[in-house]
Amino acid sequence: MSTSQFSQFYRCTGILATSFAVLLCPTCPKLCHCTSSTPGRGDQLPHTDLTVTAEEHVDEERYYQLYPGHIPTSPLQKALLSAGSAFMALYNPYRHDMVAVLGETTGSSALRSLRDKMKHDPEGYQILQERPRIRLSTLDVTGLRGLPDGTFGREYVRFLDSNRVSPDTRMPVKFVDDEELAYVIQRYREVHDLMHTLLGMPTNMLGEVVVKWFEAVQTGLPMCILGAVFGPVRLSARKLQILTTELVPWAVQSGRNASCVLNFYYENRWEQTVESLREEIGILHPPAICV
Repeated sequence: MSTSQFSQFYRCTGILATSFAVLLCPTCPKLCHCTSSTPGRGDQLPHTDLTVTAEEHVDEERYYQLYPGHIPTSPLQKALLSAGSAFMALYNPYRHDMVAVLGETTGSSALRSLRDKMKHDPEGYQILQERPRIRLSTLDVTGLRGLPDGTFGREYVRFLDSNRVSPDTRMPVKFVDDEELAYVIQRYREVHDLMHTLLGMPTNMLGEVVVKWFEAVQTGLPMCILGAVFGPVRLSARKLQILTTELVPWAVQSGRNASCVLNFYYENRWEQTVESLREEIGILHPPAICV
């Protein structure tokens, strides 16, 4: 194993180790916080005289990178990351970093299918070519706030303000070993809040589970399926009844009826009304239930 591969493996397995460390000690976000400050036997690795220079190490790592931030991983490393991130995501659904790792390490087949759908759609193909990003630096938030009520842009900013979320919190892709597929999953993450807006769902646990059911049908991503199936275990009996009798049937039907949500250039539709955009995509009107 080369120095670069060892470094990459160490970083990947570090995420797995951190996941289990947080499970054992939830108050400590990092493994090092849980270890004793007193050095003991085995605390230090023996000195190894590496013949590769720092410059050669950087050059070798860049050679393997397919895009900025990419960490190449083997099938075994992906399996370890998948197991650790799935375990941690179930233990704490608000660990978005673990959810992100799970999506990247288990979604290659679904991502290829989504990429093919985008390539065969004029608007989706344009998105793949132009690679737009949804971030505060690319949004005219002031202009969107000035749009009339009911327009997609105004309701999206209202959603951000009401739920105190930001598009800049989406994790960058690291473990997808294909540059184009890496953009597909990045795009999926960045339109997630737009799906909340179109579906009329807040960011509480019930709202997130409903969106995950819609996304599971739409994308086929194992991460979404896992969240849709196991997310409801934290809901109260009353909310679980509302979910199973009203919201899940609507979300599943909307997901099946809708066109691929990645094939819409949302940045060009801010002035369109939410209702007309829902109708164009194929999303059914949300049920009149307080979520």
